Amino acid sequence: MYISFMSLGGDLPMKNKKGFTLIELLVVIGILAILLAITLIAINPARQFGQANNTKRRSDVLQVLNAIHQYVAENQGQLPAEVSGLTAGTATLFNATNFPNLCGQLVTNYLPALPTDPSLNTANITDCTANAGAWGNTGYQISRDAQNRITVSAPTTDNAAVITVTR
Repeated sequence: MYISFMSLGGDLPMKNKKGFTLIELLVVIGILAILLAITLIAINPARQFGQANNTKRRSDVLQVLNAIHQYVAENQGQLPAEVSGLTAGTATLFNATNFPNLCGQLVTNYLPALPTDPSLNTANITDCTANAGAWGNTGYQISRDAQNRITVSAPTTDNAAVITVTR
């Protein structure tokens, strides 16, 4: 007895096929692309790096302010001469030009190294004495108000953050 595949509703005999069709591969690639896009949006690496830089800036600002106050405590309440000479209410960039001696007064006594803003891509300043007056720029600002309260701030921030500490 001869039975045709056509009579049973089939077309041709199926061979054992291995592999995926082009449509199956495209669907999988599409799903992976959507998952990757969702993951990148959720993680947002630029925002994460900005938050990390701002965290370092907050830490640096506090370190500098604490070092100045430790100096004041050890010197019978006297501010460093360069800080007390600031015009009240005027923020001044903390660099070798504006504060040539302050780095030497703070580093090694109150700070292991003078911190620098991460946007400058420079190492922290560890040696102020060998290059007095030429040690560079921290990227931070120092100001004094009429009541001799000191403010240290980071003028360059990420994600429009405001980083300033006053004591």
